[in-house]
Amino acid sequence: MIVAVEPAAREPAIENESPRETGRERAARLIGGGWIFLLLIALILVFAALRPAQFGSSYNLSQITINAAILLVLAVGQTYVIVTSGIDLSVGSVLVFASVVSAQVMLALTGEGGTTFGTTDAGWGVIAIGTLAALLAGGLWGVINGVLVAVTRIPPLIVTLGMAIGFSQILTGGLDVRAMPERLVAHLGSGRILGIPSLVVVAIVVTVVAGIVLHLTRFGLQVFAVGSNEEAARRGGINVRARLVAVYAISGTLAGLAAVMSNARFSTTTIGGHAMDNLTTISAVVLGGTSLFGGTGSIFGTVVGVFIPIILLNGFVILGIPPFWQTVAMGAVLILAVWIDQLKRRARARF
Repeated sequence: MIVAVEPAAREPAIENESPRETGRERAARLIGGGWIFLLLIALILVFAALRPAQFGSSYNLSQITINAAILLVLAVGQTYVIVTSGIDLSVGSVLVFASVVSAQVMLALTGEGGTTFGTTDAGWGVIAIGTLAALLAGGLWGVINGVLVAVTRIPPLIVTLGMAIGFSQILTGGLDVRAMPERLVAHLGSGRILGIPSLVVVAIVVTVVAGIVLHLTRFGLQVFAVGSNEEAARRGGINVRARLVAVYAISGTLAGLAAVMSNARFSTTTIGGHAMDNLTTISAVVLGGTSLFGGTGSIFGTVVGVFIPIILLNGFVILGIPPFWQTVAMGAVLILAVWIDQLKRRARARF
């Protein structure tokens, strides 16, 4: 008996085959976040070549790191928030609020108005209490932001616009508190530890600890998961609300620490001096490779991103270029960073 054998069925054609990635997308994927580090090295080499005596001096390099210290502490907290696809526009105003609370607490405990040099004779116990007050004030404000974002579902752009600066002005009548403990100014603001400026040491410690927590702990993994896909993270058993509140609390607490650093460096609360800190930290974080859409980022990238605007401004001043050109250069670099991030996202989406 002859059995008819049907021809083997052809494999169905793949209908939804991903289109090939473009050359620009391939280049962006291969370059990754390393391009901004190469840009930082290039800037250093250019300014060092053009003005070696001025730019490469130990004093100038020390000032660059000191200028970066406070901004880096703020940007580290901002990194946590942006990794969850959020944003914190209140870091500058929370810094001012925490600095005012800390200064007023220390002033009340010393019971004196300050000398002509704007310092008081407060001891380390008073300074410790003032520092704790700043951390608590910043952390509390961060928790409020986190609860409003996570529980009420108000967009973070609206929540963090910042009433803190208004409360700061209410507490002080719009005037800076200019009486700071002399020990705080001398040892933290202008002091050194093993030859390294104290402010820089604090920033290094914060950066290392924050990097370990974000990249090497379960909490950090969950933060990335929330930013990648909030619904998937929730179904995977992650308490999304708690994680969101935590990252905003971290951002607020670090703003409180930055407030103490600012008080120590400038010997005043500088109420009007931090209006652009929110945009500066966001720019630094994005320049460092953290996606505004969440789910990707690194603390090391943020470190690199922080130094880009500081070195640009420093180099422009040394070369005699008007500082407002820094805004133009930073805007161009930031647009490039967001464009590369978009290309990388498209490239990943194809696979």
